[in-house]
Amino acid sequence: MFLISPAYAQAAGGSSASSIMQMAPLALIFVVFYFFLIRPQQKKAKETKSMLAALRRGDRVVTGGGIVGTVAKVVNDDEVLIDIADNTRVRVVRSTIVNVLAKTAPAAGAKDNGDDADESAAKDETKDSAKAGG
Repeated sequence: MFLISPAYAQAAGGSSASSIMQMAPLALIFVVFYFFLIRPQQKKAKETKSMLAALRRGDRVVTGGGIVGTVAKVVNDDEVLIDIADNTRVRVVRSTIVNVLAKTAPAAGAKDNGDDADESAAKDETKDSAKAGG
């Protein structure tokens, strides 16, 4: 009269092929996650890091808050001065810059951080005016 049949444990010593087949879906899921999620995020982070490292004076940038401006000076490894309007400079943290709209060509003899770019540009202008004037 009992409708429940007794359950018996399986005998120990299952084949190794069945355990591999049980692990295959898990491995497949990990491979799919790696190629569709992990790898693209690492690639994007690497591109962003190289973009921020290559910032120089004159680059047109967009900050995380949506402010568009031109890099006036690279203060140090963490901060950048940005011109957002006439006579308006804002000091921002470099990591808040999300996009570089326009890159400028580096000035001849200028350092990467743009500190001496004003001096070299002034020297070039004096040479040009001297050549034109006489």
